[in-house]
Amino acid sequence: MPFARKYLNASCTAELKSKVSARLGLFILLSAIMNTVWAQPSGPAAYVNPFVGASTSAGKAGIYHGLGKTFPGATTPYGMVQVSPNTITGGDNGSGYSYEHTSIEGFAFTQMSGVGWFGDLGNFLVMPSAGALKTAAGQPDDPEKKGYRSAYRKSSEQASAGYYSVFLTDNQIKAEATAAAHSGMLRFTFPAHQTSRIQIDLARRVGGTSTRQQVKIVDNHTIAGWMECTPEGGGWGNGDGKANYTLYFYCQFSKPLRKTGVWSAAIPDTANRKREAIESAYYQRRIAHAAVTRGVSEMVGKHIGFFTEFETHADEEVLMKAGISLVNIAGAKHNLETEIPGWDFDKIHKKAVAAWNQALSVIEIEGATEEQKHVFYTSLYHTMIDPRIVSDVDGNYRGGDHQIHRATSFRKRTIFSGWDVFRSQFPLQTIINPSLVNDMINSLVTLADETDSAYLERWELLNAYSGCMLGNPAVVVLADAYAKGIRNYDVAKAYRYAVNTNEKFGNGARGYDPGSIAKTLEYAYADWCLSQLTKALGKNEDAKKYERRSKAYKNIWDTTHQWFRPRKADGSWEPWPEKGRLTDWYGTFETNPYQQGWFVPHDVGGMVHLMGDKKKVLADLESFFEKTPKNFMWNSYYNHANEPVHHVPFLFNKLGAPWLTQKWTRIICDSAYHNTVEGLVGNEDVGQMSAWYVLASIGFHPLCPGSTQLELTSPLFTKVKIRLPNGRHFSIMARNNDAAHIYIDQILLNGKPYHKTSIDYFDIMKGGVLELTMTSKPH
Repeated sequence: MPFARKYLNASCTAELKSKVSARLGLFILLSAIMNTVWAQPSGPAAYVNPFVGASTSAGKAGIYHGLGKTFPGATTPYGMVQVSPNTITGGDNGSGYSYEHTSIEGFAFTQMSGVGWFGDLGNFLVMPSAGALKTAAGQPDDPEKKGYRSAYRKSSEQASAGYYSVFLTDNQIKAEATAAAHSGMLRFTFPAHQTSRIQIDLARRVGGTSTRQQVKIVDNHTIAGWMECTPEGGGWGNGDGKANYTLYFYCQFSKPLRKTGVWSAAIPDTANRKREAIESAYYQRRIAHAAVTRGVSEMVGKHIGFFTEFETHADEEVLMKAGISLVNIAGAKHNLETEIPGWDFDKIHKKAVAAWNQALSVIEIEGATEEQKHVFYTSLYHTMIDPRIVSDVDGNYRGGDHQIHRATSFRKRTIFSGWDVFRSQFPLQTIINPSLVNDMINSLVTLADETDSAYLERWELLNAYSGCMLGNPAVVVLADAYAKGIRNYDVAKAYRYAVNTNEKFGNGARGYDPGSIAKTLEYAYADWCLSQLTKALGKNEDAKKYERRSKAYKNIWDTTHQWFRPRKADGSWEPWPEKGRLTDWYGTFETNPYQQGWFVPHDVGGMVHLMGDKKKVLADLESFFEKTPKNFMWNSYYNHANEPVHHVPFLFNKLGAPWLTQKWTRIICDSAYHNTVEGLVGNEDVGQMSAWYVLASIGFHPLCPGSTQLELTSPLFTKVKIRLPNGRHFSIMARNNDAAHIYIDQILLNGKPYHKTSIDYFDIMKGGVLELTMTSKPH
């Protein structure tokens, strides 16, 4: 380039100058294009596609649960902030976004990932606009566009690790988002307009509304405030989840605050504030006709929003950044000033990409197709959303007693989707991120302290004891961690709370849970996990007690129908249904007895003895898989879209047919996961669905968390390298591995012949090499 400029300045003919100028222009254009390409993520982050699973469509899923329910917006590994587009408020739309929607109502700073039920968060909804002010988002199907939501150009929508952008067509505004751990930044490119605007809906919440808000102008570039989110405002489970938190914000604008205002809707004291109310035409009319007060410096209300207006020239960039905190405004300010001190959007984006590359590089794969690379690293990405950090940069957090505490030896975390994540997500973290497992156990133990509940919650969201789902998954995660040497928490207290948990929720004196197959089996398993922890702590009598209780699954085996069957409180059987074990919700939760009945991971031998013998069980299990639809969408057989069957493919290892584990895990990986919006056959469920893929695709997966054994299976890749937290590496080599050679023929562990169908956790953590020779024939 310097040579070209020097050449143009030399004495030469006009014609030569013209030719050189044209070529120089082309060179500059090509350089710009190349620089644009170079600006895209590289490394493993380049394979992350946040649109995978980003749909809530029940129609495409074939079931009311919908598809993945992920969000496509910008976040960082386990970060508190997720700056993401939201397309809908209310309904069973946990992420607030669905790819098939044609308009966007704003960009929120908090989101949940992959949850069913009525979601939460979606707070601090920011929207750029122009022209007349609108105080309600409006409805997605409103042809008159009465709200501030905007249509968008679908082809302009881009999402990658730490970045999201879209072109909003109603006012011709480009929106870009990036994030840090506790803060986020939006960059809006406006057209020429006398009344451009950034507005923030402080009441908005995915599953309802915040019930009270405050905003104040701090200086000519800054606002601050808070939003109270109580069960009365819906949210998690439409209030049944008991989520009760206050989100604080500290927000700054690159353009000075010269023309500002606040809107406030008149919400009667007697008004219902839950999901069904805010979706109503009555409530929407009140929001749309909210009183607007200009020039006010501070306001508190029940449904308020803030706006700042300014004139823009064509393609003018206006930026907004905000820190959030669950502690106080000072915490939000400190978070923002620590993480995003300036206005360099691209620098924050690059930092987010670097954070993702560092996190994702924990596992390297070779011999993968482009499709598999995208599926693998997107799956790994989804396992690194939760459990997210909830403490501020200084370690302060708001505890279960609503007081301020400081975490010194751990990072306080939230969103423990226990019933889902004990199966794959936490076993994966014990290998690649054991400090996170320590953090989560500490977070659950301190929550039990702060609330005086003295037991471990099964599904936790922002200190809420939601009671969602069933079983005692926190006891499972604790027992699994302890067995694997992950013990950086108050072990005595954790053990005491685990005992309290199983005593509070369990099969009791009857030895079964009345009316429930699912609870009886899961409580029996949790008792086995507690027995293992108790035994390791040298409490032998208690260990024997919980070991006996772990056999409770036998108490609901019906010899007449040769399957598990729910009992009534008086000991008699519930009536056997016409569809038998294929009857949905017959003593089960989101399953049928055929699916739920395989859940005896702690005593497969005992389960097989009840069912007859290995030959009979093997035939039944093969039929279970063979009748499964080839696309693995929601079904009555192997229903990979839901968690209770996620261990079942690995049962073949225990039945003396490991080639069937190898066959079916390969088929599931190839058929139930894709690099598309519909690429998850069921809810992501806070990392569980993706964690299953990560583990199965690299060649092992637990059958029974609480044990240190992981079942071996057929890896998708020719080489996998895991960077262990102790500085060592564990590699899996699969020779002759391709679509035709899916069966394991021979195994070497560190160069020595290996004849087991499972591998111990500690053998992995020592580092080394597992060499597999693959063949086309079952072995």
